Amino acid sequence: MGSLISKSLLGEAASNKIVILGLDGGGKTTILYKMKYNINVQTIPTIGFNIETITPVEGIDFTVWDIPFLEDMIPLWVHYFNNTAGIIYVVDSNDRDRLNEARDILHRILNFDILKEVPLVVIANKQDLPNAISPSEIANVLNLHEVRDRRWFINGASGTTGNGLNDSMRAMAETIRK
Repeated sequence: MGSLISKSLLGEAASNKIVILGLDGGGKTTILYKMKYNINVQTIPTIGFNIETITPVEGIDFTVWDIPFLEDMIPLWVHYFNNTAGIIYVVDSNDRDRLNEARDILHRILNFDILKEVPLVVIANKQDLPNAISPSEIANVLNLHEVRDRRWFINGASGTTGNGLNDSMRAMAETIRK
């Protein structure tokens, strides 16, 4: 079996499965469709899941699985995690009241055996809002400095403006390559 980013026999870019996770209302679906179509979509809470293929970096395709947050469904998430090359975890930078919950859920995700050593990109979303918390402060609250079993990166972004999303996707591509 070749590298995750090797080209297929047809010479096309290999597709890497990426799961996009985070609390409800954090902007996961908004980010997905901003990256896919460069449009702002009116979203409703995701029921089921969304799957889209994007090409954030020349020669690398991501098949992104947007998985909704429902507390009762967390144990079932493992069924979506087979062959995952990367995790995108979206945090609402404007929702101070839920940062501890976001931290707890993130560490539950990182403890799934099937995701051991899978690279992590945290998107500190909604940085366009005036009271947004900085990515460095979010990294502290999420205890990212304690994450030592995988490569990780945190970046500020806005799902509605698109600012920071390309940097986040390039970081994901780089962490998968290593």
